[in-house]
Amino acid sequence: MESVMKPIRIMKNGREEEDGGEPLSPMSRLFHKPDSNFYIIAMLGFAAPISPDVVKLHIARTFPKHPRFSSLQVVDEKNGGELRWVKTEVNIDNHVIIPKLDPNMDSPDKFVEDYVSNLSKTTISMSIPLWDFHVLEVKTSEAEATAVLRVHHSIGDGISLMSLLLSCSRQVSDPESLPTIPTARKSNGSKKNNESLLGFLRFLLIKLGLLVLLCWNTAVDVVMFVLTYLFLNDTANPLKAQRLGPSARRFVHTTLSFDDVKLVKNAMAATVNDVLVGVTQAALSRYLNRKYGIEDGDTGRGKGRGKNNLPKNIRFRATCFVNMRPFSGIQTFEEMIKKGSKAKWGNYIAYLLFPFTIALRDNPLDYVRDAKLNSDRKKASLEAKCIYFMARLLLKFYPTMTCGFPTQTSICYSNVPGPQEQISFCGYPLAFIAPSCCGQPNALFVHIVSYVNKIKIILAVDETIIPDPYQLCDDFQISLKLIKDATL
Repeated sequence: MESVMKPIRIMKNGREEEDGGEPLSPMSRLFHKPDSNFYIIAMLGFAAPISPDVVKLHIARTFPKHPRFSSLQVVDEKNGGELRWVKTEVNIDNHVIIPKLDPNMDSPDKFVEDYVSNLSKTTISMSIPLWDFHVLEVKTSEAEATAVLRVHHSIGDGISLMSLLLSCSRQVSDPESLPTIPTARKSNGSKKNNESLLGFLRFLLIKLGLLVLLCWNTAVDVVMFVLTYLFLNDTANPLKAQRLGPSARRFVHTTLSFDDVKLVKNAMAATVNDVLVGVTQAALSRYLNRKYGIEDGDTGRGKGRGKNNLPKNIRFRATCFVNMRPFSGIQTFEEMIKKGSKAKWGNYIAYLLFPFTIALRDNPLDYVRDAKLNSDRKKASLEAKCIYFMARLLLKFYPTMTCGFPTQTSICYSNVPGPQEQISFCGYPLAFIAPSCCGQPNALFVHIVSYVNKIKIILAVDETIIPDPYQLCDDFQISLKLIKDATL
């Protein structure tokens, strides 16, 4: 697989096109670095048989209307070779691929999985806008047909693409209505009057203490990030890539019950994300314990079952992606492309280093408690904003820098909210939405997306490091069940 896409120069009448267009943002340029050539790959499972020609017509009427989906990324030699967006005509046949398939193939699930995996081994030519849409008219165990959207991450982040998806969709229960967009509730926080000087002083002391805590946490996190970028590696473990550079990925996914997650959330006064991080920690701990046991000659059967094989004080961190927009959740597509809008389209994301607890717990609820403790501490820190500012500053003044995302962490982790009710895309109801990424140096990328009353766990794995991703999927299922049972 190519590790770097070579930008082209648009020529017109034998000369380079003078109208350079808008330059790529620093964060978008970051996704063209040699060790972070990211593509977003989103799988859409249809709950009913489809007509590929109807899907193609719908895509032709919607996607090319978006400025980023109808623009090339070209080199501007006059400005140090920076990339710029240049408007172009879209030939839909270059972007919508409908392969002829045998509807009676022996293993359709394996075929679709292999097809999507093969997309991670190739790149899209920069002579066209960097996206394509594959329609696979074959029935699998989860869907009547599958579509795969592949988009270079420089076009936009997960929040942007989810906004685009929802703008092209309608509610199944009400075909005239757009999907309900999940947004974070803002605290009304009615201001209380301090009736006494003592109350006012107490209020000031609390605010001062929170400010000191914020400054301290931010300073510690930024220093740790810099040290990590320079030399501070995670403990070597079976999930951590042993080499730099992107490689082919296999995408597998499993489904959890959103109702079970909310049950744990309400019982522990936590957030949905706290529960999901706790489940992830529990699943990774189970998987790693089994792997370390095999290395020690214990297959996990018989006498060795239940044995703690994990090293003590293992340093295991995730590179977590954070939405930097002033609004949480998903905004409407029209709002994101509106000029001057705060809910902007593009790559308004940063990342932070999130410590994962890798250990065998007697009480499964401790995984959620650990996740909540670390999450609350990260909320009382400006780590993500500082890293976002530092990245933009470095890429602005040193655009030729080759550094990308930190490779010293063990995994990548991302959580994107999805539609709250079943939706139809191109007129056909969707059974599931499963977005992921390829191009990252980490051997494991865990994506989590909600859809109606389900939560999809999507794993993008380097098979040379993780040859048994379905076992890890089972660990997620078992971990949620154990945590739920402990809650009850």
